[in-house]
Amino acid sequence: MSVVVLGLCLSLCFFGINVDAVSDYRTALTKSLLFFEAQRSGKLPTNQRVKWRGDSALKDGSDAGVDLSGGYYDAGDNVKFGFPMAYTITLLAWGAVDFEGKLKQKGELSNALAAIRWGTDYLIKAHPEPNVLFGGVGDGQADHSCWQRPEDMTSPRTTYKITNQSPGADLAAESAAALAAASIAFQSTDRSYSKQLLTHARQLFDFARNHPGQYQSSIPSAGSFYSSSGYQDELLWAAAWLQRATDEKTYVDFLGQASGTGGARQQFSWDDKYLGAQLLVAKLVLEGKAGSSGIFGQYKSDAETFLCNYAQKGSGNFKMTAGGMLWFLPWGNLQYVGAASLAAVSYASYLSAEKATIQCPGGSVSVSDLYAVAQSQADYVLGNNPKGLSYMVGFGSSYPTQPHHRGASIVSIKKDATPVTCQGGFDLWFNRIAPNPNVLDGAIVGGPNEQDGYTDSRSNYQQAEPATATVAPYVGLFASLA
Repeated sequence: MSVVVLGLCLSLCFFGINVDAVSDYRTALTKSLLFFEAQRSGKLPTNQRVKWRGDSALKDGSDAGVDLSGGYYDAGDNVKFGFPMAYTITLLAWGAVDFEGKLKQKGELSNALAAIRWGTDYLIKAHPEPNVLFGGVGDGQADHSCWQRPEDMTSPRTTYKITNQSPGADLAAESAAALAAASIAFQSTDRSYSKQLLTHARQLFDFARNHPGQYQSSIPSAGSFYSSSGYQDELLWAAAWLQRATDEKTYVDFLGQASGTGGARQQFSWDDKYLGAQLLVAKLVLEGKAGSSGIFGQYKSDAETFLCNYAQKGSGNFKMTAGGMLWFLPWGNLQYVGAASLAAVSYASYLSAEKATIQCPGGSVSVSDLYAVAQSQADYVLGNNPKGLSYMVGFGSSYPTQPHHRGASIVSIKKDATPVTCQGGFDLWFNRIAPNPNVLDGAIVGGPNEQDGYTDSRSNYQQAEPATATVAPYVGLFASLA
């Protein structure tokens, strides 16, 4: 047993949890994909499995003369934020590409592709011209002042876009990354659709490259909730996915001519994609498709520095709570845990293919070491933690019953079609001290605090709100472990 594995066992194996129940990754995988069905906007398909949901927001885009129905509601609200939605799709596609065999083996590949396609179909509609991209539907401030089901919400469904004159390179490039990654995921099952995705991805990358700027300058209402810190990371991330999708030299050249690689990162998230780009370039180096010196070697060094810190063998190890959870940020920490862990298992698969290891300040880190940490984080989420609480709703016998989520917290419109008013929803449902009437299967809440504490309360949105960007990396993570 390696020191990493032993250390994790010593910190995680004393909670008296049913380990077999915790490690049911197949069930966790199934439920994580169900969550995306609960987040669907638009006309629901006949094979919709989450039955308490209904059709919603069918006229999205009508104010701009465009059909923008579909896509995903962001979190516990009813807004479609394009920036985190695109990132969500990229991570779903990454998991489907790297763990396609596992998903197929567990009977979930079709559901994973359906989750991706629900997002990519929307992105295609949101990209009606090469240099036009609709970046969101709904006003966050107005939406958050109401507590209503998506099926009968009354808040404004305003559309927002970026253009040549009002650019947003981060938004366009992240959308390009999503479509490029998805094009790989669909290569073996729907080549025509894969080619369509790739065409949009190329156009959006060129749009981003030729029209720099942060998207919140053009869509300030979205920036109030998802403000981007820059666009260079998204450009590298998109170029890396386009290279993987096309194997074309132009994208390798773009990566090689970048002004920087981003350095060693402290997180991987909806706002910070440097690590993802670094890992994909490191894969090229491992495979001998890019040189190991110069800037390409730097990408690989930066990626592996992050993973050394992740595996607790670096010179700046990421903090772990006493209960064994990696600690990044106080707001929605499990989102960062999941993204880092997907990155770890994906890179582990690249190392395994090349029979390689990582040399860290604290010693060598192997494929099994990376998996050990990732598995410990998955187990923590699923209940192997000081509270004995699964942070995935609907998994196990003890999980949050009051996630901060409008649709789940209000009676299904199929059971009671009485309209829920903007403010009436707060009185009747938000302030109700009782479990949500609808179980939001597969939702992963923001998670516990730095002391491993968690309060199961609908008003505790910092800890109790699930989001598509939180759950997306866990699909690939659970698939890798199943």
